[in-house]
Amino acid sequence: MIIGGTGVFGKRLVRHLSARRDVALVVSSRDPAKAELLVQGLQDSAAPLHPIALDCAVNLDERLDELKPHVVVDCSGPFQRATYDTARAVLRKGAHFVDLADARDYLAGFAQALDTLARTHGVAALTGASSTPALSTGVARQLTRGWARVDTIDISITPGGKSEVGRSVIDAVMSYAGKDIPVWRSGRLARTTGWRGGHVIDIPTLGRRRVAAVETFDAEHLGSLLTVQSRVAFFAGLEFRIEQYGIEAIAALRKRGLINNVRPLVPWLLKARRITRILASDVGGMRVEISGLDAQRVPCRARWSLIARRDHGPFVPILPAAAAVDALIAGRVPAGAQLAHHAVSLRDILDQARGYPVTTATSQTQIEAGAFERALGATVFKALPKEVSRFHDPSGPPVWEGRADVTGGRWIVPRVLARVFGFPKAGRQVPVTVTIDRDTSTDGVPVERWTRCFAGRQMTSLLRAETTGLLSERFGPLTFDIPVRPRPGGLEMPVSGWRIGRWKLPRLLAPQAAARESTDDQGRFHFDVHLRAPMIGTIVRYRGWLVPLQRSPHPA
Repeated sequence: MIIGGTGVFGKRLVRHLSARRDVALVVSSRDPAKAELLVQGLQDSAAPLHPIALDCAVNLDERLDELKPHVVVDCSGPFQRATYDTARAVLRKGAHFVDLADARDYLAGFAQALDTLARTHGVAALTGASSTPALSTGVARQLTRGWARVDTIDISITPGGKSEVGRSVIDAVMSYAGKDIPVWRSGRLARTTGWRGGHVIDIPTLGRRRVAAVETFDAEHLGSLLTVQSRVAFFAGLEFRIEQYGIEAIAALRKRGLINNVRPLVPWLLKARRITRILASDVGGMRVEISGLDAQRVPCRARWSLIARRDHGPFVPILPAAAAVDALIAGRVPAGAQLAHHAVSLRDILDQARGYPVTTATSQTQIEAGAFERALGATVFKALPKEVSRFHDPSGPPVWEGRADVTGGRWIVPRVLARVFGFPKAGRQVPVTVTIDRDTSTDGVPVERWTRCFAGRQMTSLLRAETTGLLSERFGPLTFDIPVRPRPGGLEMPVSGWRIGRWKLPRLLAPQAAARESTDDQGRFHFDVHLRAPMIGTIVRYRGWLVPLQRSPHPA
């Protein structure tokens, strides 16, 4: 029995399962006319189809007693405000239960709420049988099999603009726009803002799409499951930038308290979607990128992507549910309540995609040298003090933490500049965390993204090895040329030039930076960064120490 069988995902699951000859499908809807219409459109179904009227709040027990289903799949949603009442009713009647939930709170409490009940009645209850967390977890586990360490996991989903979007999906999206959502950061559970932090990603054969942070269970679940040292983040994006920027704007207004109740906007967003669909493409995709140390402890980055063409993207979320139905019918799932990825593998899910215009691609690249080793040369790099070379080594810990003394400018101009660039506030023994994400550019040059967090104030830059002895560091639109030179006990890095894009700016006006790295008398990594500007004076100076943030590696 399919609950919500005429919805965006429910009707696709019905169509998918209708090819089976070993099942009979009960297609439920609150509107019986919709269920009847769907069944009439599937005249070539191999499975017998039975449309029924069902309102889970009114007549679920009655329907279960009447039909005695073997498996019930809940495709109704949204699960952000759902209870476990439907699942409890199904389990009490001795039927297996599967849902397509992706809501964090619902998923987090599922097993505890239902496991005893499921075991008592000798049936299985599976949750999250959708793109997240079943498919995303399957990909992450497959890519990192045998790895010595997992540093970062970034997951992005971007549907084609022509894809049908139901009210429940929009309602779910808006429920957390501008609100705090979980994210795994610096090796621990933290918070970020839903539909903020927008950026552009590139998916092979799909192109560039803008995405922003969304609420999923993956952050805390994968963070602890794979002992991720640095970050787990989940993003989603709409093909049309005007839609994407619109949701990001709503999130920003809600974050600032200028909008409280966003539910009245849902009907308008649905109407806008009908207009944008006219000009949109029918191709959507998913991307998973993971960095860490492979089985040989070599720094690497693995990538997996999925492309769905001809408006078949909405079929992807139902593939894990279909795989779960297979496993339940075959008797491969033990009694009890658990996340669906424990019952179905990535191969099980992708086997369901046969016959659809859905393709996947996997790649893995090793990071042979970091930006600093490339700029200094292997011989000089290996001669650096232990903690300095360890800090810059791609196989070293990705997250470091410590303390810093921060001095700011004494008048309004340097203070404004410090705020614009996100430099830390003045203070003594300020807690600081530095996270380094390493990769290689399309031309094979090492690049590193540094995220420095001083007492909650975050500053991010992108470093690139340009030529021998020279790095570049980009803060927003500004890029600085930084010669990197060995000195007794460590490194020094002055600024030799600056530019916006390819346009060089006057050197006389360039900020004067004195950055030094060394090892302190306690054997810790020590840094001293002093940034000044002509006619302005000191903008910021921060000095302190860092040690690795240690986490135990995940089981192979």
